[in-house]
Amino acid sequence: MDFSYPPEVEQFRKELRAWLAANLTDEVVAAGRRRGRDPETFETLRTWDATLADAGWGAVSWPQEYGGRGAGVLEQLAYAEETIHARAPVPLNVIGMNNIAPAIMQYGTDAQKRDLLPRMVRADDIWCQGMSEPEAGSDLASLRTRAVLDGDEYVVNGQKIWTSLGHRADWCQLYVRTDPDAPKHKGISCLIVDMTLPGIEVRPLVTINGASDFAEIFFTDVRVPADTLLGPVNAGWQVATTTLSNERAGAARLYAQLEMQLRDLVTDLAEAELLDDAATLQRLGAVAVRIKYLEVLCQRSISAALHGGDALGSASLAKSVWAEIGQELAALAFDALGPLGGSRRWTEYRLTSRSLTIAGGTTQINKSVTATRVLGLPRK
Repeated sequence: MDFSYPPEVEQFRKELRAWLAANLTDEVVAAGRRRGRDPETFETLRTWDATLADAGWGAVSWPQEYGGRGAGVLEQLAYAEETIHARAPVPLNVIGMNNIAPAIMQYGTDAQKRDLLPRMVRADDIWCQGMSEPEAGSDLASLRTRAVLDGDEYVVNGQKIWTSLGHRADWCQLYVRTDPDAPKHKGISCLIVDMTLPGIEVRPLVTINGASDFAEIFFTDVRVPADTLLGPVNAGWQVATTTLSNERAGAARLYAQLEMQLRDLVTDLAEAELLDDAATLQRLGAVAVRIKYLEVLCQRSISAALHGGDALGSASLAKSVWAEIGQELAALAFDALGPLGGSRRWTEYRLTSRSLTIAGGTTQINKSVTATRVLGLPRK
């Protein structure tokens, strides 16, 4: 795992650091912590995303033709480190940029690429991903939302749930069943759906921490133009598993984020004069060691991508470890500081942390990936 940076990457880092110092304001950092739960904060983050994109820093791993910089693995790693250490907000369209844009780049028409991608990275349009259903969460292939071809339109009926930003979205990358008689992985197609179409009802979901980051979406006889199909018909599973080959240093965000959270917690504990408590120090030390282990694990994943190896197994394991450490850190902060510590932010994180082992891939599914891809165990 050689992460020595060549001069051109250090120059990239220097330019980014200088740009962030000149443009990232305290207002934007504060908005990033709130993550757009009120209209004013949301618009602050939208404006920040546009500022990033216009300066060429919105999606550095994307090809230049789509507004990126064509950044290599080490540049992506430097980008993740610098933006996290500067406390820059995560993009509003982070799911779109990491998951949806790669599919559009590979399967979309020239018009879709030209019209949709620049607006996505600027957050001019907000995107959501219609995957999970009440009876098809981690098992995406069991989805039941139907799309029946009627002339030059698909008629869509069904329901999606736990759709991030679904109530704010302008567009949805929607996975539907187009062939109910095919094996479940082979009868799925992907549509790009305008969320203003008649028959779409969106209901925000309020989670335990009081936020409305998710929504459930109901489709009732929604007529979607057939030319919005993304990828071949009944090839939605391949579209869903498409990854952007340039986005290979995302694992760096996992350990870097936890390092910053641990640093914040130590500061709050010091201000509360709690750092002389032996039990608290022991727990802090244990978390710090686990974060360091996670850093090594993430670097193994990045190294595999850098040298043409299989990064999926170690990345899946890293996500599971990150989630467990996040919950451990949240519990420590809440136990030590109480519900009012850190202006209540640790209370909110304690509540939010319960979702870490679910969102972005459940721990159980990730452990299965680890078993087969890392340990070489049989599927059955």
